[in-house]
Amino acid sequence: MYNYLSEENIDRFIATALQEDIMDGDHSSLASVPAQAQDTANLLVKSEGIIAGIALAEKIFNKVDKDLSIETFVKDGDKVSFGDIAFKVSGKAQSILSAERLVLNCMQRMSGIATYTTQLNQLISGTNAKLLDTRKTTPNFRIAEKWAVKIGGGQNHRFGLFDMVMLKDNHVDFAGGIEAAINSTVAYLKEKNLALKIEIETRSLEEVKEVMRVGKVDIIMLDNMSPEIMSQALEIIGRKYESEASGGITEETIRKVAETGIDYISVGALTHSAPSLDMSLKAVS
Repeated sequence: MYNYLSEENIDRFIATALQEDIMDGDHSSLASVPAQAQDTANLLVKSEGIIAGIALAEKIFNKVDKDLSIETFVKDGDKVSFGDIAFKVSGKAQSILSAERLVLNCMQRMSGIATYTTQLNQLISGTNAKLLDTRKTTPNFRIAEKWAVKIGGGQNHRFGLFDMVMLKDNHVDFAGGIEAAINSTVAYLKEKNLALKIEIETRSLEEVKEVMRVGKVDIIMLDNMSPEIMSQALEIIGRKYESEASGGITEETIRKVAETGIDYISVGALTHSAPSLDMSLKAVS
C-alpha cells in the first residue's frame, strides 16, 4: 500500500495550502496585531463526534512558526462533545492567526469524516466486512480525507490511479468486454514489471461467472447488487477471490450487505457527503 502519509507528502500538502491562503502576506494580521504580541488560543469543539486532525494541526502550526507551542488535551480518534477544548496554542499572535483557517478547515472536515466513518463501522460491527473509502475525494485534499477515514476506523482503498488496477464498467466496455480487459491488463503489468493488484467490477451474476472463467484477478467488485443477488454472487466466487460491495450503500442497507459475508464495503459518502464538525479557535481572554 502506498504510504501517502509520509512526512514529505504532508509537508507538501501544508505548504501548498498555506500558499493558497496567505500568498504575499496575511495583511489583516500584519496590519492590526503588533509584531511582538504573544497570545494563547483554544480550539473549541462545538458539536459531538470523533476528533481528527490534531496531528495535522500541530504540523501546520509548526510550519507557520516553529516557536508556537501546542498543548493537546485529546488525541485523534477520541470522542468529543460540545464545549471540549481539544488543544491550546501559544506564541506569536500573528502566527496563530495565519494558521487559524487552515487548521480549522482541515480539522472540521476531517472530524466530520472520522465521525461518519465510525458511525458506519458501528453498523457493521460483528460481521467480517471491512469499510473502505473511495477516490470520491476533494481535489488536493485527498491526503487529509483518507487520513480521517483511517482515524475513524475505516480502511483506505487505493490512494489513486497508480497504486492498484481497478477495471470499472467503462474500462470493461471500452476494452471490448471482461476477458479482453483482464488479459490486456495482465499483459500490460507484465510488460511494465508492475506488481499491482487487479480488481474488476461486475454488474450481474453473468459477469461474475465470466470473471470466474477468465480468472487472473485479485478482487471482484459487486456493483449495485441487492443483498440477495450479492449472496448468490458470493456462492459463485466461493473463497477464490476477495469480494467488495459498492454502489448506493446507505446507513439503512449497509448491515444487510455486511451480513452476506462480503469482504469489503466501499462507501463514497465517507468522503464526499460527511457533514463537517463545528469548531472554532478563540483567543484566551
